[in-house]
Amino acid sequence: MTGTAPGTDTPLRVGLVGYGLAGSVFHAPLIAATEGLVLDTVVTSNPERQQQVRTEFPDVRLAATADELWPRAGELDLIVVASPNKTHVPIATAALEAGLPVVVDKPVAGTAAEARGLATLAEERGLLLSVFQNRRWDNDFLTLRKLLAEGELGDVWRFESRFERWRPKPKGGWRESGDPAEIGGLLYDLGSHVVDQALVLFGPVTSVYAESDVRRPGAEADDDTFIALTHTSGVRSHLYVSATAAQLGPRFRVLGSRAGYVKYGLDPQEAALREGLRPGPEWGQEPESLWGRIGAGDSPLTGGGDAVPTVPGDYPAYYKAVAAALREDGPNPVTALEAAEALDVLEAARRSAHEGVEVKL
Repeated sequence: MTGTAPGTDTPLRVGLVGYGLAGSVFHAPLIAATEGLVLDTVVTSNPERQQQVRTEFPDVRLAATADELWPRAGELDLIVVASPNKTHVPIATAALEAGLPVVVDKPVAGTAAEARGLATLAEERGLLLSVFQNRRWDNDFLTLRKLLAEGELGDVWRFESRFERWRPKPKGGWRESGDPAEIGGLLYDLGSHVVDQALVLFGPVTSVYAESDVRRPGAEADDDTFIALTHTSGVRSHLYVSATAAQLGPRFRVLGSRAGYVKYGLDPQEAALREGLRPGPEWGQEPESLWGRIGAGDSPLTGGGDAVPTVPGDYPAYYKAVAAALREDGPNPVTALEAAEALDVLEAARRSAHEGVEVKL
């Protein structure tokens, strides 16, 4: 059992906690676009964001705090936690204790132990607890999974993944705070994505080495981090997350015994959502000029290899799977225990960078 859901003809009522970047750009539009889900209540105490909700979703109810939801838990079928990182565990805990299934944005918690504690609570209550790892549905990631499944690269030896930006001036806010309680910095932000992807592709990790720096004047949290993973499978993953990359490298560079795959550019879905576009028939597609290339013995930048059609990105698939898990007892698209395994790696990376050592898992 994953939670009490209304009849199949009645939409599942969603309470969304937080209407900042995650809530307004990702969760609210994707929830609204998912058949069988309806955005019922948005929690935000910010007057400007409340007005934004009224403009974008006139029929949605507003609440100033998450605590206002629990006395009327029977009027909701799912809670989505898209508030600042430090609030993820307490709000998810309160929702589960109120008998509500929960989706939590990444990172689900600050530690793997906290993530496993939430997973245990959800299991005891018979409730769904899922983690929003949307980058599993990026176009390049889906394309790479297809290539690996078809054996196009042979045995993979090295996986390079970059999530790089050029933001020489810090924006401030909790995401760039140096206060450990805020769980800020790129290691836990973009690092949650690249580590999760590496684990999905190549399995468990035996050792972690990391370098983490604060480069920009005025910055408090890590803004330039490198993580090296050795997988049980023998694959080595080199993962880069940075706000200080003056020249962006390839998003993926994957080297195997038969061929390599190189892909530049970010999946277009985030940019589309930021621009106010919504999922439709052409959603997640990119032009042929941005396709990655597969080949051996030459550089893709000088015409080497063959273009690989990019599989369209599909963020809507996540909430479609959540709805199916609640209605039809379908599989949880991303479990808290999977998120905990990624947090094991992130905690090891933080220790490695701090102590200058390789950490064994």
